[in-house]
This record gives sequence, C-alpha cells and structure tokens, in this order.
Amino acid sequence: MNHYETVFILNPVLSDVQVKETVSKFEDFLTSRGAKFVAKEDWGLKKMAYEIQNKKSGFYTLFEFTVDPSVIIQLETEFRRDERVMRYLTVSLDKNAIAWAERRRAKLNVKAS
Repeated sequence: MNHYETVFILNPVLSDVQVKETVSKFEDFLTSRGAKFVAKEDWGLKKMAYEIQNKKSGFYTLFEFTVDPSVIIQLETEFRRDERVMRYLTVSLDKNAIAWAERRRAKLNVKAS
C-alpha cells in the first residue's frame, strides 16, 4: 500500500449537486478497491492560471489516500472517461511529503477552529 495524493479539477458549469455526485463517485471507486482515505479536501471554485477547455475556473478537490499501486491506473482511466473532469494529477508521497501534508492539515485545522 503506497501513499498517494490526487488533485482533480471539475468543470465550473456543474451544479453543487453534480460536483458532490462526481466527488462521491471517485471516493466510492477508491474505497471499493481497498483504499484508505487519510484526508479529503474540497477547495471549491478557483480561478485557474490559464484556460482549460475554454474555462477560466474549476472546482478543485484533493484526496490523500493509501492504496495498492495497480489501482492508480484504473483511477486515472476513470478520470479520462468522465467528461466532468478537466484535469487530474496523482502523485506518490514519500515520508517527507507525508510529514509536510500532516503539518499543512494541522495548520488548516487550527485556522478553522
């Protein structure tokens, strides 16, 4: 089981309900294949640095999870098949990146409280 972080951008013309359905679709996809979620963050509608598919903004979501490496290929295939996903990036986290992500989450939790 490797530690991964995935960020994906959804089309900005989607309603809140459609965004939640899409995010839960990918959550269910991962959990059905044995993934254990460490963190899920909804970053909301953000302006992008450059246009993608003639759109200037998108709904950003971050998943941090542990899963078998073979599942990542299946996940990225699902991202490609879904027209609501404009971009995605999955990276494998090493021990330093995991520690940094934990510190970042702790700092966000302090701000939220």
